[in-house]
Amino acid sequence: MSALHERVTQLAKRVVQNNTWRQRRCFNLIPSETTPSLLLKLCEIADPAGRYAEHRTLKGREVYFYQATGFIQEVEEEARREIQKFFDCQEAELRPISGQMANEVVFKALVRQLGGLEGRRGARRLRRVLNNDLTKGGHLSAQPMGALFNFVDIDPETGADRVVHFPLHPDNPYRADVDKLGEVIDAACPELVIFGKSMFLYPEPVREVAALVQNLEPRPLLHYDMAHVLGLYGAFQAPLQEGADLVTGSTHKTFFGPQRGVVASNLSKQSPLRKLWVEIKGRAFPGSTSNHHLGTLVGLLLASYEMNQFKQEYQEAVLRNARALARALDAAGVRVEGERADGFTHTHQVILRVREHGTGEEVARRLEENNIITNYQALPDDTSFVDSSGIRLGVQEMTRFGMSETDFERLAGYIADVILRQAPVADEVARERRGFMEMRYCLPAAEALPIAAELLASILPDSDYAQRFAAALEAAGRTLQV
Repeated sequence: MSALHERVTQLAKRVVQNNTWRQRRCFNLIPSETTPSLLLKLCEIADPAGRYAEHRTLKGREVYFYQATGFIQEVEEEARREIQKFFDCQEAELRPISGQMANEVVFKALVRQLGGLEGRRGARRLRRVLNNDLTKGGHLSAQPMGALFNFVDIDPETGADRVVHFPLHPDNPYRADVDKLGEVIDAACPELVIFGKSMFLYPEPVREVAALVQNLEPRPLLHYDMAHVLGLYGAFQAPLQEGADLVTGSTHKTFFGPQRGVVASNLSKQSPLRKLWVEIKGRAFPGSTSNHHLGTLVGLLLASYEMNQFKQEYQEAVLRNARALARALDAAGVRVEGERADGFTHTHQVILRVREHGTGEEVARRLEENNIITNYQALPDDTSFVDSSGIRLGVQEMTRFGMSETDFERLAGYIADVILRQAPVADEVARERRGFMEMRYCLPAAEALPIAAELLASILPDSDYAQRFAAALEAAGRTLQV
């Protein structure tokens, strides 16, 4: 056995162990993750995964700079139509390879346009931005330390970035204080308003802000980073129909696709902001990407088929399950953030306060040791993310594996056992997970497996290799039986 064979074999064993643990023994409750369907995974490793398809609009037509791109061009155009259908929007840019890159593309385009409007040859920084405070649940992508880096002015007297935050409701720090919005906007005169959070329980005040700024000249751009709630578009909130100019997001959280990003808008050719959309396309390529991960682009098309087929059913199940989990945890004696009167949450997320049982990090580690995967979270009154008081849960992935409200209520009991009593429940949790192995909201296994076999066979070098692979797969199946 060669040294390479030995190293590859050991790595493969570790990968199998991790796959088996995460996919067969654990309840995955991190709100920013999901497991893609089998067919989506196979699309991601198909031939386009190693290819390029750079393109841009030149003299009114889309020009591709590589040959043999006909298939991927068709895929991108069809995926764009499917995404436009999902958002009920007129434009979609699919080349960003993450939600954070999608935000950066928007920020680059905006500062370039602002410079052009003032007769400059280049960009100029934003004079003021209104967003959600990172320490109060705001998304890193919308912060100067994240994708907003170098795009916002610095106050010369204080050295601080010229960013102001949405005011918070005095009785609920997870909601914006709508009554104070006008005062904040009048004082700040922001050029960009960024909605969206990573700790996300309630809708953002899009309609209210759109009404407040409609007569301002110049009017700020209204941008909603929906990374965490993209897959709930419409059922939770529909920002483009409420007055937002742009939506960005990750396609791998509640939207159960591959790890990519998207920018969507209704900036039609008649819109006064149309030139901004042209800049966004230019900042997507060549401004931010060259190879935009074509394997995951094929996966995005497949995910959009699944999403558009099952959108309403999936979204309703996620929202029901989140409230069921929150209510059950509350009834079990765990402190649940949000308002009990309205079910604690309007999204897929449930936020717990666990300080009296350890730091968020300590509690998250205990849950992991018992096969319940979460992440610790700084709550609005915490001073540091490292010394956090919270745990953040999301129901989207396990909803897709078939869990109902009753199932989440039972899972709440295990979570409460770990948090409140430090009880060892790893074996019980692993046994419970065995009941939720079949993925929903996609083709059922009987229909998917023949297609998967054909896809896999086409990836393998030749038919003899495919036959040997099939035999090895059958043997592995017997070995890995749970």
